[in-house]
Amino acid sequence: MDEKTLRDYLRRFLSWHEAHANWKAALKDFPAEHRGTRPPGAPYSAWELLEHMRIATHDILEFSRDAKYVSPDWPAGYWPKKPAPPNAAAWDKSVKSLEQDLEAMGKFVADPKTDLFEKIPHGSGQTVLREALLIADHNAYHLGQIVLVRRLLGCWPET
Repeated sequence: MDEKTLRDYLRRFLSWHEAHANWKAALKDFPAEHRGTRPPGAPYSAWELLEHMRIATHDILEFSRDAKYVSPDWPAGYWPKKPAPPNAAAWDKSVKSLEQDLEAMGKFVADPKTDLFEKIPHGSGQTVLREALLIADHNAYHLGQIVLVRRLLGCWPET
């Protein structure tokens, strides 16, 4: 496989839906009244999962490209304080921010000037390739949880 193909796969992998729903489908038309609901047996609401994905994606992106970036405290800094968004605008802002950071990481890995294999100088052995895969893997896991939350709440569109 050539490097251009690898970069294209990585860019697409950040949001693809070949094996499961992508993040846009998982969040599409999510009823506002259920965004902060933790269904029985589920430890998180969709809002908590969305915000966690947004915060973690942003953290990994900025860590990958900015030596001066400071990560949030673990674990408290990676989760919202309440299960429900304060309002619809907060939900929309979180969705938009996640989208922007996924696009930014996609551009970062697609850029031939980005060395995918070199260790990130301010890291502890991480590479940009590893960080891109981490975002995709982490978000796929939590997207599955969002779909499950929607199913448990009866608001997943059956196809």
